[in-house]
Amino acid sequence: MDTNTLKAFLIVAKHQSFSEAAEELYLTQPAVSKRISSLESQLGTTLFDRIGRKIHLTPAGEALLPKAKQIINLIKSTQQELHNLSQSISGSLEIICSHHIGLHRLPPILEAYSKKYPDVDLKIEFSESESGYEQVIQGDKEMALITLAPEPHSHLVSKAVWHDDMKFVCSTNHLLAQSKRVTLNDLAEHKAILPSHNTFTRQRVEQLFSDTDVKLDVVTSTNYLDTIRMMVSIGYGWSVLPDSLSEDLHEMKITTDMNSRQLGYVIHKQHSLTNAAKALIELLNQETNKPPT
Repeated sequence: MDTNTLKAFLIVAKHQSFSEAAEELYLTQPAVSKRISSLESQLGTTLFDRIGRKIHLTPAGEALLPKAKQIINLIKSTQQELHNLSQSISGSLEIICSHHIGLHRLPPILEAYSKKYPDVDLKIEFSESESGYEQVIQGDKEMALITLAPEPHSHLVSKAVWHDDMKFVCSTNHLLAQSKRVTLNDLAEHKAILPSHNTFTRQRVEQLFSDTDVKLDVVTSTNYLDTIRMMVSIGYGWSVLPDSLSEDLHEMKITTDMNSRQLGYVIHKQHSLTNAAKALIELLNQETNKPPT
């Protein structure tokens, strides 16, 4: 059994498709099928049921899935430990980053990192914070730059780098902008534009309304904060946005405190970091120590 067959198994299981797995692996579909057949022969069992154009994991495939992930992650970790014996900062670094951090926080750090460590092949995947959080927990990504969870996972090291004060906002010509002070009951009478249910920000807002038995009227959901800001600015509804995005919007004085959200990085406690990741963390920690502007 070699790692290529295990990797092919994991990617086919992820996509539930030989053709999509072939695209990700830059192989032909017959080559992927050959690797799966080879693995099935070595294990003496069928790993996928092929029914028409759809494939599904068999019970044996389900049993192999977590073990295969462990094996691949162990090999990666071992390779990283051996690479770290060298002091060079090079190689590939894959991270996941939220759209907001990528647009509003990361650019100066990314510029400094690229100039200082030109031999690092930095690959950034932009996604929702919650997806990044989960991918680090599963060992699929070395680190993530995200909105931090209110309660960090026991397997993760979580470090705040930036703080965003959260503001209840509406457009300057919205009816809510005419009130000196706003309550949750006042907000409930107007349409809200918020991130999706699985986000930490949405969960916090919903909890505020739930605690006071006030019904929240969410008319639109999107995880792109700049889109929310645009929709609020044209008077489509109110929202909760970080202070950095509230310029030219009306900040409502409200009886309930939304507090701030923390943005930063998460890494797995049991994941051996590459020198490239350590170098990025060093730059992020320097950012943490800067006085607020």
